[in-house]
Amino acid sequence: MDTNTLNSATYPARFVGLDIGGSKTRGIVWSDGMLTSDVSVGSTNVQNVSQETAEENMAELFGLLEATGSTVVFVGAGGIDTDDDAAALSVLIAPFVPDATITVVHDTRLLLAAAGATEGVAVIAGTGSAAWGTNAAGESARAGGWGYLLGDEGSGYWLAREAVRHSLRRMDAGQPADDLTTELLNYCGLKAPGELIAHFHQGTTRRYWAAASPVIFAAAAKGHEQALALVDQAAEDLAGMAAKVAGQLNIAGPIVLGSGIGSNVPALQEAFSAQLAQRGISDVHILAQDPIFGIPLLVAQAQAAATA
Repeated sequence: MDTNTLNSATYPARFVGLDIGGSKTRGIVWSDGMLTSDVSVGSTNVQNVSQETAEENMAELFGLLEATGSTVVFVGAGGIDTDDDAAALSVLIAPFVPDATITVVHDTRLLLAAAGATEGVAVIAGTGSAAWGTNAAGESARAGGWGYLLGDEGSGYWLAREAVRHSLRRMDAGQPADDLTTELLNYCGLKAPGELIAHFHQGTTRRYWAAASPVIFAAAAKGHEQALALVDQAAEDLAGMAAKVAGQLNIAGPIVLGSGIGSNVPALQEAFSAQLAQRGISDVHILAQDPIFGIPLLVAQAQAAATA
């Protein structure tokens, strides 16, 4: 689907799509079938930033978006586990689009739609991680998405945290900093592994540590044993989520891997596909566009259901 130009007869005259992640919020407006506004700001997810910051970023977003007159707002966001979660986010958005119908779903749904699929399993590997799927009967299931304190295995944040732990274990054992630790210290602007403890706990964010994940991938590309093991473990955890969801729905795919590192790191993609192949799943796709471009398909489905 060309999501820059849509069949205007199928969609509202003007609608907004939001993709709210742990690191940023992206908003797009489609008017008469054409993409007319595209803006990114910081995260507006209160599970990742304070209520005040979320409100400030949302105000900035709608101050930049050409959203006046929009009748539909469709939102994909991390951490939408209950109706109350969705309602709280709708309340945050409503003042900026008072005449619009607002729908909030878990952001994994955007991935599957962005791949043009109406059934299958979507796997997010970005700042956080989660898997969600649906089958032809309309049943849905999910795995992971517990947040960084409880899970998010295979995410950018998880990779960086595990690299910090690796560095501190070496320090405790009296071992010198290896190449992975050295590059991590360079990223942080620190001189010694011991400084990582305070740095991790004081004043750094999930986004900061997720952005450190290229350090691990670069070390793995150079053959660093622990970095390679971390990439393999990330792929195994992500594939495990996908397989659990596929098993609950009794489907064999497609499995769509996307988001920040999922869409952009070949080493993780290859390991993820290999892990699923070991589980007998070969219908694996890497999302080639941003998840927000799945919103037009979801809006069209909602429109069709409303008029059926």
